[in-house]
Amino acid sequence: MIGPYLMTTATSPEEADRHSDVAVLPVGSFEQHGPHLPLITDTVIACAIAEALATSYDLSLLAPVTFSCSHEHAAFPGTVSVSPSTLAAIVGDVLADVARTGVEHLVLVNAHGGNYVLNNVVQQANVTRRRVLLFPGSADWKAARSVAGCVTSTHDDMHAGEAETSILLHVAPDLVGEGWAENDWQAPDRPYLHLLGVQGYSPAGVIGSPSEASAEKGRRLLDALVDAFDQPLKLLRAADSSSSGMSPTG
Repeated sequence: MIGPYLMTTATSPEEADRHSDVAVLPVGSFEQHGPHLPLITDTVIACAIAEALATSYDLSLLAPVTFSCSHEHAAFPGTVSVSPSTLAAIVGDVLADVARTGVEHLVLVNAHGGNYVLNNVVQQANVTRRRVLLFPGSADWKAARSVAGCVTSTHDDMHAGEAETSILLHVAPDLVGEGWAENDWQAPDRPYLHLLGVQGYSPAGVIGSPSEASAEKGRRLLDALVDAFDQPLKLLRAADSSSSGMSPTG
């Protein structure tokens, strides 16, 4: 289970006894999250979701990837990124090594929206058979926010807002800084985010409404994501790999 170390504390014999065919890899980041949340926020969230999934579905839980593609936050002190090719290589190496141990499938629990490369990594890995699942997707987050009673949308509440602050209030309230309810910043129109970065739209790095956050919403968000995981897990494990079970999107 996850303790103060924010990652699995399982022993080798415990994993040997588990005999799971699915390993769960949390993918976080090391990036600014405004004045009230720590640089490890995405990693904490990824670990919390991954631990909940692994516990609920008896899956192997891996240690998190703590650096990823946070280049849109590069203007803020403390942010550290790796290149997309490095992140892709890390995931590829992990996939190959868990397969060596007999674990057939990998679930990437990604908590940083800027890790676009993971979509390509997963698509490529699944060309011949179903091997990797990227979770949660945008639809999963949208549904979870509705169940949790969030009043903001994923788009408007992009960073360090209602959802992220709620999850940390639930799983790690000691990491939420004072004054978190006073840090709302609205920037719904961000047409040049890739050019200007987050600082071009928010001087303090917050885009969203942390004032709407609560620990109860954080609990409901996690519970909803656990429930939503059932169907994609079944699809991942399905024997017939000739179809993804979804309509092509382009």
